[in-house]
Amino acid sequence: MLYYLFKYLDEAYNLPGAGLFQFSTFRAAMAILLSLAISTIYGKRIIRFLQRKQMGETIRDLGLEGQSEKAGTPTMGGLIIILATLVPVFLFARLDNIYIILLIVTTLWMGVIGFLDDYKKKMEKNKDGLAGRYKVIGQVGLGIIVGTTMFFHSDVTIKEERLDVPVTVQVDVQANQDNPKFTEEEKSLKTTIPFVKNNELDYAKLVTWINPDWAKYAWIIFIPIVIFIITAVSNGVNLTDGIDGLAAGTSAIAVLTLGLFAFVSGNIVFSDYLNVMNIPRSGEMVVFITAFVGALIGFLWYNAYPAQVFMGDTGSLTIGGIIAVLAIATRKEWLIPILGGIFLMENLSVVMQVGYFKYTKRKHGEGKRIFLMSPLHHHYQKKGIHESKIVARFWIVGILLAILTIVTLKIR
Repeated sequence: MLYYLFKYLDEAYNLPGAGLFQFSTFRAAMAILLSLAISTIYGKRIIRFLQRKQMGETIRDLGLEGQSEKAGTPTMGGLIIILATLVPVFLFARLDNIYIILLIVTTLWMGVIGFLDDYKKKMEKNKDGLAGRYKVIGQVGLGIIVGTTMFFHSDVTIKEERLDVPVTVQVDVQANQDNPKFTEEEKSLKTTIPFVKNNELDYAKLVTWINPDWAKYAWIIFIPIVIFIITAVSNGVNLTDGIDGLAAGTSAIAVLTLGLFAFVSGNIVFSDYLNVMNIPRSGEMVVFITAFVGALIGFLWYNAYPAQVFMGDTGSLTIGGIIAVLAIATRKEWLIPILGGIFLMENLSVVMQVGYFKYTKRKHGEGKRIFLMSPLHHHYQKKGIHESKIVARFWIVGILLAILTIVTLKIR
């Protein structure tokens, strides 16, 4: 909202300093400062409110060291992250930007699903929380919204270089022989994929090889892919949220990396120099991303070991949904297996553990396990490693994966 106010003041009254709000970098800096302030200052008040409402975590006895001390710790702390993200976004972001709208919808949508799950567990004393089918329906619903918007909305475009320069711009091209490129915005389902020529994959080609006229039906493939990504990443973050500071810290690393991609992709100069896909209007996502990172770091103030609050499904499902939508919007969703390698391994450890146990029980009459316990972080706890050391090492691995993700863009 402040963007529009100061734009008006700048144009109508030439107010000194008002022009700063036209720069997304300035608004991004203000957003992270405000989100940090909200999450650290008001976070304590929210924790006290949750304590008064007796929203303490019920701990199952899994035989883990230090587990019993966590009983009664307030959960549903994801409300801190959501509040500290949305307030700066509403103040500093351009609310007519399609990517900002998608991210706000994602935050509220997944936040409601997670909140309902936590509410049922704590207030209605239902240990299973929201039924799994309703979570899946919610994730699928968000996937349909995001996929449909990305496919059909006129503002979701990329800029492509054209060899067939239109007559209307031939004069300009001839006048600037140093930079004879011509680019124009176009609807496209191109995305970034590592280790291949030009690092690009066009979803439309998955159907146009059958019939060139079928490009308009590519949404039949694209939307299910979006649904799968959102569901997988949100569940991956949910599984990662098992020890103090793990999910918030690893998520902050991944989101910062996606913020770098959004900034470069939204800047025509940087994207051209680095040979990264130019996505008009995507630079505005940096304002949302910095607010989100500030909220995650501020939340860590209270969630780091020993945790004073847990994020609950309110936080973990929301974080996962936002990461997935950011990756899809920046056309980097196929980098998630690398960038979100921590989430992937947590997911796979559960799938492998359950699958192997069922297989061996059916074949030998007795179930066997691959890990001492799943998800993966519990395996290391069972080995006697302190949770704070596990978290620090997972953060280091997350940083290495973030660097590798960036490097893959230059490996072709």
